[in-house]
Amino acid sequence: MDNCMVQQVNTEPPLAAMLLRTSLQPLTEQLAERFASRIRDRLLAPGSRLPSVRQCAAQQAVSPSTVVAAYDLLQAQGLVEARRNRGFFVRDGAARPRTGDSAPALPERPLDAGDARRRNLPISAATLMRGMFQPISGKPQPGMGVLPADWIETEPLAASLRKVTVAATVRETSVRYGEPIGDARLRRVLAGRLAAMGIDARAEQIITTVGATQALDIISRTLLKPGDTVMVEEPGWAVEFARLAALGMHILPVPRGPEGPDLAVMARYCEAHAGTPRAPRLFVSVSVLHNPTSACLAPASAHRVLQLAEQHGFWVAEDDSYSHLAPEHATRLAMLDGLRRTIYVGGFAKILTPNWRVGFLAAPTDLVEPLLDTKLLSTLTTPSLLERALAHCIELGQLRRHVERVRTRLDAARSRSVRLASHAGCSFAAEPAGLFGWIDTGVDTDQLALRMLDEDYLLAPGALFHANRRPSTLMRINFATTQDAAFWKVFERVRGSMA
Repeated sequence: MDNCMVQQVNTEPPLAAMLLRTSLQPLTEQLAERFASRIRDRLLAPGSRLPSVRQCAAQQAVSPSTVVAAYDLLQAQGLVEARRNRGFFVRDGAARPRTGDSAPALPERPLDAGDARRRNLPISAATLMRGMFQPISGKPQPGMGVLPADWIETEPLAASLRKVTVAATVRETSVRYGEPIGDARLRRVLAGRLAAMGIDARAEQIITTVGATQALDIISRTLLKPGDTVMVEEPGWAVEFARLAALGMHILPVPRGPEGPDLAVMARYCEAHAGTPRAPRLFVSVSVLHNPTSACLAPASAHRVLQLAEQHGFWVAEDDSYSHLAPEHATRLAMLDGLRRTIYVGGFAKILTPNWRVGFLAAPTDLVEPLLDTKLLSTLTTPSLLERALAHCIELGQLRRHVERVRTRLDAARSRSVRLASHAGCSFAAEPAGLFGWIDTGVDTDQLALRMLDEDYLLAPGALFHANRRPSTLMRINFATTQDAAFWKVFERVRGSMA
């Protein structure tokens, strides 16, 4: 039996989550400061609704009058606002990307930055992103989108960096800008890696970027203009929704199933807007180990997506950020398409070098120069030394060996996490695979996430993964950080208190 299954866990609320009655600071001020800190740290986004007075009083074991006084303090500080018969909400700061109300399969108008502001968002995409850089506690975080730091082997990277950091190389790479398209050695290595995956891309078709996120941004800024229409998978990654909305794009959500996007919905979008300025210009897809479901694209679905792209003239941006954790011979659009209408995006933050921010894109030959122009306008070049060190690491087989060890470790973690989640009464809405699990908790995960902050746990509620945010009982878990019974004991207690 796993140690994590028999570990004794204290189910009482942790001291860190309790207000201190022995403190010289009044309970009202302690409670107000707790919420103020969360607002300042963006753990509560603009538009978020605070718990009702009665809920908060029960959670914190204080009187309703203490909660009312604390909320009044927050209102006096300009951090929250009261809305008649609705409660207290975090005040909006600067204007932020906005989306509309719930979207039908074929909405009358696409979502864009001019729609109504998001409301009632206890956990935002920015919250999760900030949680990656400023952990809310030392506990493993279920909502994280990367491997735990202690899973990453840094010595091979350090050795490769030392190898390429010799006096001559440092002078060569430091006294002038690097190649705008990226380090030639790394691009050759990447071309070989893509060839092994069945993707025919020459080094001249590869552009290095500051992570996969910049690659997607370069694609959007090159191919689109404000007002253009983009199809996105739903559920999908909230950062991509927000980024596109911030650029002024109209967003058409395409339901994502276990075999791929809903092809009928894609076809209706294309046919409904054919020959108009609203015709889709781009489809953004995570074909392999989709975030958050971890589903992989079926070959038949992939062929149909490419047929639609050819027929209706839209581009496909294929984000393969989780490629190193993917099953062998997984179907990729770029492999079937031969980089005709597909632009392939990859990176190493999810497996090896989160802080180096090395990513890349592989594009059709006639798009390379326009994409490179966009890169030059945003970052000029990318760090040659880091790119060269990464190439050295790959050439020596260190990345391959690291990936094999991570996969073995992740398989074991996934097995434990699935067992614990099931024991806690959760069901899986998608077949467990890769790094992420897509689970049904049976309760509103926006509210659950807000309460779990008191326990120093940051969740990824299901509403985050919809272009039009709406209540959901689903949430994404990271298998590597949810294999400990301690989290699930707290999860069960908090969920039970919501009944």
